[in-house]
Amino acid sequence: MSEQQEHQQTQPPQTPPQAEPQEPREPQAAEQPAQPQQHDATAAWVHGLSMFAGVMLILIGVLQAMEGLAAVLNDKFYVGTPNYVFEFDVTAWGWSQMLIGVMLAVAGYGVLDGRLWGRVIGIIVAVLSTVANFLYTPHSPVWSILIVLLNIAVIWALCVHSRFAEDA
Repeated sequence: MSEQQEHQQTQPPQTPPQAEPQEPREPQAAEQPAQPQQHDATAAWVHGLSMFAGVMLILIGVLQAMEGLAAVLNDKFYVGTPNYVFEFDVTAWGWSQMLIGVMLAVAGYGVLDGRLWGRVIGIIVAVLSTVANFLYTPHSPVWSILIVLLNIAVIWALCVHSRFAEDA
């Protein structure tokens, strides 16, 4: 046997070098999990819905109160509809519209202030406003339908807000 062969037989087989244990490192920006970004997006969505609902509640409340005031000051302002199933006194309707308008505006303030009572009262009063304006459709059709649609959007925003607020 040659000397080189003897040397190879006496030496243990070489193992590949092992990597040294690395200390834990902070993930890079590209490796960051998507959870915090989704949390921020959900929080922004919740905040945006709250702002929309609060501002719309105040706006609808003011406009509805003005509509009621017009009916109280001049009950001939709105044209009556003959043979309408839901007949009522325009002045009484005006007072109810003013009351609903004030309650809507107060609820809007509560929503903008982040209060739970604002959202709850906002939903309840928006439903009442929707029913009141639906009943008044023959006297002021375009306006009533517009307010009904805005109320539905507010109710949706307030209900969705509650579901997304738990995730945020």
